[in-house]
Amino acid sequence: MTVTGKIIPHLWFDTQAKAAAEFYVDAFPNSAVQHLTVLRDTPSGDCDLVTFTLVGQTFQAISAGPFFPLNPSISFTVHCATAEEVDALWARLSDGGMALMPLDAYPFSPRFGWVQDRFGVSWQVILSESPAEATQCIVPSLMFTGDNFGKALEAIHFYTSIFPDSTPGKVTLNPGEPGSADAGTVMTANFALAGRWFAIFDSGHAHGFTFNEAISFIVNCGTQAEIDHYWEQLSAVPEAEQCGWLKDKFGLSWQIVPTSMDGLMREGSPAQVASVTQTFLPMKKLDIAALERAYHAAA
Repeated sequence: MTVTGKIIPHLWFDTQAKAAAEFYVDAFPNSAVQHLTVLRDTPSGDCDLVTFTLVGQTFQAISAGPFFPLNPSISFTVHCATAEEVDALWARLSDGGMALMPLDAYPFSPRFGWVQDRFGVSWQVILSESPAEATQCIVPSLMFTGDNFGKALEAIHFYTSIFPDSTPGKVTLNPGEPGSADAGTVMTANFALAGRWFAIFDSGHAHGFTFNEAISFIVNCGTQAEIDHYWEQLSAVPEAEQCGWLKDKFGLSWQIVPTSMDGLMREGSPAQVASVTQTFLPMKKLDIAALERAYHAAA
């Protein structure tokens, strides 16, 4: 099996990537670990890189050191068709974790809970049957807080202008009193990027966290021109550019990578994987031709 999807969530762990992937695959139905690659001799030492799917959504996870603590600024909303599904998934994800919003009835759903699991990843489990979620069970949710508060609507327009097959969805604004801090900010909204749904909202509370590299989004690119396009449009923090990683103007991290990278790392011999790894480590924007030369030179 190969990595599927234009945009794929990527989770950064200290040492727990393999254990986390196995935990999630066991918790979600119709899920599987696809592949485990070991990246050797990186600045973080030897790193496990795990690809897995959860009910149709591909994820990648890496064990690369205790540098980026996970936080709820990015969570994953899981849309369930029955209350029984909600309860079963909540029981698994909350085991050893911490409830951020208890499992209960809320005005927006008869069955909902928000939990940070034992590995630090946040999940919103909800009974929902809206059209957007009918074909996508897991939806990444972006919380715009701190310096990003009030910029969620701007972000929707920004992201949908960059990716093909993208569209704004339903937007509900906060009805705050005129002049109040939250008036006109996004209470809840969704949008599609490259055919995949995201959720987004503003939060003016003093959470003490915002986006970091713990959760990023991989963008699979078929050509160097495509890599160049996303790099030019998204990168806004030069010091964050490394190994195909970048940060946009909201601080959200993206990895702009060639679609062929999965095959190189999955099918290559240990020598080829090592050659590709040592070639991309000093790069900022990835160079497809250079990576493929390194792969074939080590054959």
